Amino acid sequence: MKKKNVIPGFGITFGFSMLYLSLLVLIPVSMVFFNSSSLGFEKLWEIASSPRVLSSLKVSFTTAFAAALINVFFGFLVAWVIERYSFPGKKIMDGLIDLPFALPTAVAGISLTTLYAPNGWIGRFLEPLGITVSYTPLGIVVALIFISFPFVVRTVQPVLQNFDKEVEEAASCLGATKLQIFRKVILPEMFPAIITGFALAFSRALGEYGSVVFISGNMPFKTEIAPLLIRTKLEQYDYAGGTAVAAIMLVMSFLILFSINYFQWKVSGGKIKRVGGR
Repeated sequence: MKKKNVIPGFGITFGFSMLYLSLLVLIPVSMVFFNSSSLGFEKLWEIASSPRVLSSLKVSFTTAFAAALINVFFGFLVAWVIERYSFPGKKIMDGLIDLPFALPTAVAGISLTTLYAPNGWIGRFLEPLGITVSYTPLGIVVALIFISFPFVVRTVQPVLQNFDKEVEEAASCLGATKLQIFRKVILPEMFPAIITGFALAFSRALGEYGSVVFISGNMPFKTEIAPLLIRTKLEQYDYAGGTAVAAIMLVMSFLILFSINYFQWKVSGGKIKRVGGR
């Protein structure tokens, strides 16, 4: 007797999935390219190669990459501490990780600007050392680290939780040191999750606007990010120019994420793991 599924068959679920995906992702994304295509290739290239656009794209991508890279290290460290150790306040620490998800980005930007300003609680100690955070690219990196930090932790944490500790014990019994166990047993299993966490953190940081506009100072050719430039063009009723910058940023983001996913696929051996091992 054939077992009936609770969820309807493939045809219905696939149709609703494609409809949902089209309404929320495919159609809005296609409109960006449709609006920018009215400019023509020459005008689009002129906008893409303008110094201000290139500078804003450089600021956005370099700061997002730096924030994601820093979060990979510290996110893995935090996930390791939470999963491998028991200590007072562990549940509180675990809950605080999700705070950037709930906190409005504008509130985060104002708070970080106040803290790291030259007269702020943290900034006053950094200023004598010649370190300026607010209204510099470093401030942008700090804001992006804050808003993208949970993605790495929440991606790595379940893999650490499900990791079979008997494998570590077997390696230890065979004479492996703790460093060798980490490098050759734990890290290879964690690496795909780390790459995924990096990709999620990078994507989140790349499109951030609310927390960055307060701490960056929004200075053209120095701390102006691409999302702010898009909004500036829209406020100037340059809708075609704004969508052109958005299309350029979208293509670059897709190429980078495609490269990251391809690298992750190669690291995992070029195989897609299925549930149940089938």
